[in-house]
Amino acid sequence: MIIRRPPDIPSSEITPESVYVNRRKFIKAAAAGAAGFALGPSALYGAEQSQEIPPRFARLQSELDEPLNSYGDVTTYNNFYEFGTAKDDPHRNSGDFQPEPWTVSIGGECNKPGEYHLEDLLSGVTLEDRVYRLRCVEAWSMVIPWYGFQLSSLINRVEPTGNARYIRFETVVRPEEMPGQRAPILNWPYVEGLRMDEAMHPLTILATGVYGMDLPNQNGAPLRLVVPWKYGFKGVKSIVRIDFVQDMPLNTWKRQNANEYGFYANVNPNVSHPRWSQARERRLPSLFKNFDTMMFNGYTEQVQSLYAGMDLERWK
Repeated sequence: MIIRRPPDIPSSEITPESVYVNRRKFIKAAAAGAAGFALGPSALYGAEQSQEIPPRFARLQSELDEPLNSYGDVTTYNNFYEFGTAKDDPHRNSGDFQPEPWTVSIGGECNKPGEYHLEDLLSGVTLEDRVYRLRCVEAWSMVIPWYGFQLSSLINRVEPTGNARYIRFETVVRPEEMPGQRAPILNWPYVEGLRMDEAMHPLTILATGVYGMDLPNQNGAPLRLVVPWKYGFKGVKSIVRIDFVQDMPLNTWKRQNANEYGFYANVNPNVSHPRWSQARERRLPSLFKNFDTMMFNGYTEQVQSLYAGMDLERWK
């Protein structure tokens, strides 16, 4: 479902655009006493070490009036195999990762390919501050206040041609900073993709932060994909390459095990994973599957038209 009412905290109070474009410089200044951003590095550290919700977000809930997960939940229980396969590995092993400066290579079937610095991509975009529920294929879930911008704004900027039917994303490969990449756990780099109409949907965002702060390394700094009606493995992290292509990309998990993972990865309680049911999910920090999984993660009204006529059991 789309947000039916404005969030309790206006986007202007979360991160002004001028601050956002120069985000890391501003956070450093905030630590020295600059005004404007309530949560500097010390507050960031404190929030991460605790299991609390930062106070200025305490009233914020999801579209379905669900409470947010704490900053500690969001940043210490992650899937990011580039830093290890255990859920706490990304938090423990990502300290050496350097998310700045950052450049994204954009190419393929578009009129304005090139190497884009992240600050250039952010300049002039309209920030979309939303609360998304991120459901993952393991049937655990969180309620996370991402911030970022609609992927469609980037797509329009680089002008894909009529031959572009899909968009393909790649994660950075830096084994010297990402210890999980030193082993053939997956076929690096991590690759994901969307159909163009999925990519253009207003709910699809490129996230650059969480809880009004820059994305931590373990959450995909500095740029990750969020598609809230799909399982979590679609959320490719630390994106360094975006290509517009004619053919469906072979995404990493489908390549790894096509019997268990597909391209679309739409949240569907009626289709079981070969090794477990997906009818219910475990909402962290619970230890039990305590929520019924919702079709399209609760966004049926907004996205079901994208898949009209498709067999959603076949096209998993």
